[in-house]
Amino acid sequence: MGNRPWGEGEYGMKISISKENSVPVREGGTGIFLEDINYALDGGLYAELLENRNFEAKDVHGKIGDYQVKNDGGYAWDVFPEGAPVAVKVKDDRPLFVENPHYLRVVTERGQCGVSNRAYGGIWLEKGAALKLSFWVRSYDYRGGITVGVYARGGMAFEVKCRARADGKWHRYAFRVRTKCACDGAQFRFTLERAGAVHIDNFSLLPEDAVYGIFRRDLARLLKELRPGFVRFPGGCVVEGNTLQNRYRWKLSVGQPERRRHNWNRWAVHGAKEEGDFRSAFSHYGQTLGIGWYEYFLLCEYLGAKPLPVVGLGIACQYMSKEAVAPDDPELEAYIQDALDVVEFANGGRDTVWGRVRAEMGHPEPFGLEYLGLGNEQWQTEESDFYRRFELFSRRVHEKYPAIKVIGTVGPDVGTPRWRDAWEWTRKNLKSDPEFVFASDEHFYMPPEWLYANAGMYDKYPRTGLVYAGEYAAHVPGKAGLLSPEANVWEGALAEAAFMTGMERNADVVVMKSYAPLLARIGYTQWSPDLIWFDARSAFGSANYYVQKMYSLLTGEISYPTTTDTENTYVSATSSGDLTYVKVVNAADTAVTADVEGDFDFGEMLRVVQMKGALSDCNTAEEPEKIVPVEVAPTAARTVELPPHSFSVLIFRK
Repeated sequence: MGNRPWGEGEYGMKISISKENSVPVREGGTGIFLEDINYALDGGLYAELLENRNFEAKDVHGKIGDYQVKNDGGYAWDVFPEGAPVAVKVKDDRPLFVENPHYLRVVTERGQCGVSNRAYGGIWLEKGAALKLSFWVRSYDYRGGITVGVYARGGMAFEVKCRARADGKWHRYAFRVRTKCACDGAQFRFTLERAGAVHIDNFSLLPEDAVYGIFRRDLARLLKELRPGFVRFPGGCVVEGNTLQNRYRWKLSVGQPERRRHNWNRWAVHGAKEEGDFRSAFSHYGQTLGIGWYEYFLLCEYLGAKPLPVVGLGIACQYMSKEAVAPDDPELEAYIQDALDVVEFANGGRDTVWGRVRAEMGHPEPFGLEYLGLGNEQWQTEESDFYRRFELFSRRVHEKYPAIKVIGTVGPDVGTPRWRDAWEWTRKNLKSDPEFVFASDEHFYMPPEWLYANAGMYDKYPRTGLVYAGEYAAHVPGKAGLLSPEANVWEGALAEAAFMTGMERNADVVVMKSYAPLLARIGYTQWSPDLIWFDARSAFGSANYYVQKMYSLLTGEISYPTTTDTENTYVSATSSGDLTYVKVVNAADTAVTADVEGDFDFGEMLRVVQMKGALSDCNTAEEPEKIVPVEVAPTAARTVELPPHSFSVLIFRK
């Protein structure tokens, strides 16, 4: 398609919308994918401020098939004051909880000494903030005072005092505190007023404004403002584990939080290299499971989103291992039962085993689960025999729960032979069993050029077999490895917006989509770019976040065939009631004036929501709103100027 002149230094563009061959848009098709990567949960969405609060940290390093895991329960705890005569030792005899048996023995030779917590680089609190503090202490002969508080260079945020009971039993101490001053990079301390020895365990410091008492408020707000239609959890590679031993076992993530067994995180070894003794910067990255299966469902409820839990199929992450339970191995039955019990936990009544567990945790009503993901990024190999095992899981789920919509996978790499083979296998099964799989999960992390070139990819897709674009993002060359907000440049977000016009035009094929990864703590990142960035003080959306938000909030119920006569432009159109939304990406270096026409009356342009910027621009902690949507006035009833490198939603009303 060629460009045609329109005015001084601009180009004219004709957008055509056709009512013929329109297709319905599935409600809630834009969702989020929440995986515990980049300290997304512990140190992130989980509002708990203390790090390694139960002394269960693991030090993990190694390479594919050879991981070294050792307990390092003292991680993130330091002697206070530095160099003081304090001896600490991690112990596990006569534990508080057998599921997490480690605790810390603290012996001080003088008063006003003890330990401090690193708290992910320091605690940030506003003046007047209300918090809930709790911890456990056991003493055999120390009867002196204990002081616990948060301290900053500018003063004491709060401080509480109590006395130890020298009876050899574990005792819980709990306080409601309010900060006397603001603090940043503050230190949490536990000290004894005189020489002595105590055992300590299960500290907790939670802001009272945490959503449901669990979720960090600013992060929860950013998620809610996306209005996601669904939440896919808990991963990702986390589901499978580097080994089957450290896979995500959802049954260990429910019940009393203190009794949820600590697990080392698959991402603890990401980026480990031989020259560094196969050790990464985040070798202690673990999962306390303060956000476990129950909390994931609560989050979905808070967001008004449908839950999409994913369960493993007895295969470890195929990038990291060849470990797999054979399809004919009786051991696989336990994995199948775990999948079936997910549905019972979510939807079962009090008269069922797992429905009763949910009810006793505080939610007697069912969660109304509709979707279940079977596997993550698996592909067929001799070791995995993925096809056969998926058929076993799908059949068993549908036998017991015929209404559940199963989400499958066609592997991690769109366009490859194994992806084509997976689709051939899927479509073959769908011919004999239309309920075999509801949709198949596709993943692609590609440079912007690929996304532009393939914006019409789904125009040519077979109409047998629905797509869930479960993980995608533009990886801008030279930027994706930054592991910082600067990875999320406008160049990538704009390419994603262009690619998503193809998803939206083909809403009969692409029924669900979610960007990945979702969350990243600055300074604790293993993968970028990411949708939302945060530190102890604040959280903000990337430019990519606002692109996702525009697709989530400004999309109708019907999608129309849409064309443009201008190169480097990408369009889609949807409508609901009397409103029509036309999305336009101008990827060119030159402004363009767009005229919109159609074979039906969609009214006049009411308003325009627009994002624009230099390709290298990005949102940062210092400039969190450098690239955000703004409203601009239409040029005429059906005409608008589109700046270079811009994404616009034109809103018409009849």
